[in-house]
Amino acid sequence: AQQGDALQHASHALRADKEVVLAAVAQQGDALQHASHALRAVEEVLLPAVVQHGDALQHASDALRADKEVVLAAVAQQGDALQHASDELRADKDVVLAAVAQQGDALQHASDALRADKDVVLAAVAQQGDALQHASDALRADK
Repeated sequence: AQQGDALQHASHALRADKEVVLAAVAQQGDALQHASHALRAVEEVLLPAVVQHGDALQHASDALRADKEVVLAAVAQQGDALQHASDELRADKDVVLAAVAQQGDALQHASDALRADKDVVLAAVAQQGDALQHASDALRADK
């Protein structure tokens, strides 16, 4: 993990060097925060970062936060990374199911419609019982 940390001390040139950044994020996905803005918008750089540390999605460009493949990889590693996905993907049933299967309380970051979807809520509760608190009022009242 020390090599990933080293990126924060690297020169601007190294932070913009794709090979250097790829090596760093492979060690520590969150090192993405120290990469150049241009590289944070490159799927080839972002994908290994979120596979290693799902929450690295927060450092991605808006376009990649809306990329289903990238977001699925992030939430498979850390369900709570759903909070950094685009609104459109937070309303995508496949993405939300993947997130809650990994971390039930990721349900809190799903769209209102999916927090009212019985399949999604059941998957979240099966993974983490107290995820029910994030379900819609109507579903919480459903006996």
